[in-house]
Amino acid sequence: MKKHVVVYKKLAEPLLARLRAECEVTYFEAIDAGNRAAFAAAIRGAHGLLGASVRLDRELLDPAAGLRIISTISVGVDQFDVDYLRERGILLANTPDVLTETTADTIFALILASARRVVELAEFVKAGRWTRSVGESQYGINVHGKTIGMLGMGRIGRAVARRAALGFGMQVLYVNGEAVPEVEAALGARQVALDDLLAGSDFVCVVLPLTAQTERMMGRREFALMRPGAIFINGSRGRIVDEAALIEALQQGTIHGAGLDVFEREPLAPDNPLPRMANVVALPHIGSATHETRYAMAQQAVDNLLAGLRGERPRHLVSQGQFSQEDRQGKT
Repeated sequence: MKKHVVVYKKLAEPLLARLRAECEVTYFEAIDAGNRAAFAAAIRGAHGLLGASVRLDRELLDPAAGLRIISTISVGVDQFDVDYLRERGILLANTPDVLTETTADTIFALILASARRVVELAEFVKAGRWTRSVGESQYGINVHGKTIGMLGMGRIGRAVARRAALGFGMQVLYVNGEAVPEVEAALGARQVALDDLLAGSDFVCVVLPLTAQTERMMGRREFALMRPGAIFINGSRGRIVDEAALIEALQQGTIHGAGLDVFEREPLAPDNPLPRMANVVALPHIGSATHETRYAMAQQAVDNLLAGLRGERPRHLVSQGQFSQEDRQGKT
């Protein structure tokens, strides 16, 4: 008898066909107010779940007595109560490897765009306001040779640090749960205390997972420690930042600017001032959003799900034991 799987994100047809060949599939391209009741009803009889960007809490999962595995098409697992899944013996698998380089590309695009005011000045040209050579009011700041402070040195943190050090000759400072000797040897990176990193960096880049320890770790005190000319970059999770404190720091000139791919509330509320600020580059959470990477993530999630349903060990398993050491050190 085929296992019942509930898919709650749009999947490419070849991947959906793979699932249907082995499982009975209930398919939702997305979850909204109109189908949430049907989604909850389908979960009750599910052996496996596959999707992303939906909070799966105890209330939803308690009735699913036969649930064996959840396979998320993401690295982050903050949509899940991992302790609860462990208690239930439900496996949770994620997709950390395939998006590392793509997300690092996005983060470095934010660094460059924020420093050189790319979005702001592109709009300046589109608006027909470029009528003479640019003056000091349009100047940006250099990236090469500057100091980047990395909050987190997991897979993505290392990929960003590699671009910074080897591509742009930047000095790399980092804060992490543990030292990463191979990064220090290869890139000349230095592990420092958080306050020293904030005070000593031209760019402060967040690449941490969202946990009870990292939530709102960047607040008013932390922004006050940054250099007035520094740029803040967040490509991990919005709730690591006290957004009101960030807005205040940007409005008051405590810091120079920000490049943001993530926010406390997504999509952004219409009254959020961040996307309207000239010194902010705001993106709609596109870190891994390329055709190639999103397909590879979904493919790995399908592999993880089918392995778990067959009684095999998925490639990336989160809910069995603790996070791997590398995952605990930084955003993976």
